[in-house]
Amino acid sequence: MKKVLIAEDEAAIREIIAITLRRSGYDVTEACDGQQALDIYNQMGGSFDVVLLDIMMPNVDGLEVCKRLRSISSTVGIIMLTAKTQEMDKVSGLLMGADDYITKPFSPSELMARVDSVYRRVAMNTQTPATPVRADKITIEPFELNLRNRTLYKNNVLIELTQVEFQIIEYFFTNPGKALSRNDILKEVWGELYYGDEKVVDVNIRRLRMKIEDAPSVPKHLVTVWGMGYKWI
Repeated sequence: MKKVLIAEDEAAIREIIAITLRRSGYDVTEACDGQQALDIYNQMGGSFDVVLLDIMMPNVDGLEVCKRLRSISSTVGIIMLTAKTQEMDKVSGLLMGADDYITKPFSPSELMARVDSVYRRVAMNTQTPATPVRADKITIEPFELNLRNRTLYKNNVLIELTQVEFQIIEYFFTNPGKALSRNDILKEVWGELYYGDEKVVDVNIRRLRMKIEDAPSVPKHLVTVWGMGYKWI
């Protein structure tokens, strides 16, 4: 069963989300604030595939919950629920490890597209591939990407990546030296039907640089192609 935890303090919104997800075959657990969400997550042994977090919640806000969940698990899918006025909070959530965000108000079709996309990414990490992996590893010194174990090493030191970060790195490693547009990356990682904008790519690139570059502000590997996107050199 596809398991989702919803943390939203507005009961009406939480109910709409829960009904929409249950109709699409998800097993839904609800929390009315951030602390309850953390308690439920821990009580259930982290057995959730996706967590939806409202940013503005009492007791513990969504950003703090996101930070704590990501410190526990690099694989759980995290989607932030934000208002149009919370532009900086969207960026903060992505930098703390969220996979995506949904801006209120949103339609049921947008909600399901986002949740399904994140769930598929999470499922990729737990399911055996239907077809053999073409190569176990891709090495671009000083990095080694293990496609079977879905891990990245730099100078033999493990770099912790979320599923989104891994997919972005995999895309670059299979296209070394090629300039990839933001739209290319969106389609490859988030899917053809992604509702959001290209900002999610920029924030994830920024987060990746903080993990892989010696000097993130002066990147030597994941570089910007001005007016287009990024490339790996």
